[in-house]
Amino acid sequence: MHQNEFQVNYIRHLSGVLDKFAQDKRLTPCHVSLYIALFQFWNMNRFANPISITRAEIMAVSKIGSANTYTKCLKELDKFGYIQYLPSYSPLRGSLVNLYNFDNSTDKGSDNSSDKGRVRAVRPSINNKKQMKQVNNLEEEKNSSSQKPGNMKAEKSKSNQFVKPDLRTVREHFKEKNFPELEAQKFFNHFESNGWLVSGKTPMKNWQAAARNWMLNHEKFKSPFVPKNKLSTDPDKNYSEPL
Repeated sequence: MHQNEFQVNYIRHLSGVLDKFAQDKRLTPCHVSLYIALFQFWNMNRFANPISITRAEIMAVSKIGSANTYTKCLKELDKFGYIQYLPSYSPLRGSLVNLYNFDNSTDKGSDNSSDKGRVRAVRPSINNKKQMKQVNNLEEEKNSSSQKPGNMKAEKSKSNQFVKPDLRTVREHFKEKNFPELEAQKFFNHFESNGWLVSGKTPMKNWQAAARNWMLNHEKFKSPFVPKNKLSTDPDKNYSEPL
């Protein structure tokens, strides 16, 4: 019997194919969303094969943003035995896709499995909730593995990016360390004027550490207190003696 003569049960077919997806470790979320989009068009075509598809329509429904990813997933769904993809090389004619019946609850499924040996036996569905959980776990696993080291490095670099403080924050910090507000003002004005560069050339990474160094240098170079207008004279000097 030809594939387009099958009476496809919407629910049983989805149950069968989702169960198969959950067991297939080769699939990514893109494969799953692409197949669901194709299945929707197949349903609109009353499950008659083949269906004619256009890239723009299928990409819009499947939410796949890359044409390369779309083509790659189509070819792989064909290779993995979920569809038969017949590409069109004419801009005026859409590509053709045959979808296989994964409703294995009837005897008709045996005819489908013999079509070029492309469809393997499908384990009967026991619990739809379990199937959906397996599909969700598969998608999470694929999303996790698809994270690129470069992206993770960029996120880490962004989190370590220096954020310059405002004057109020600097004043509070110096106050906590029992340092005068004037020193906080000097510290802020100095680094604000040079673009928060250490030694005038290296971008600052930690302003609190720079503030600690500022406080240490302040203590180190603080001049001893000398009372104003106090002359250094000899109290025992006899001013009656001639010079």
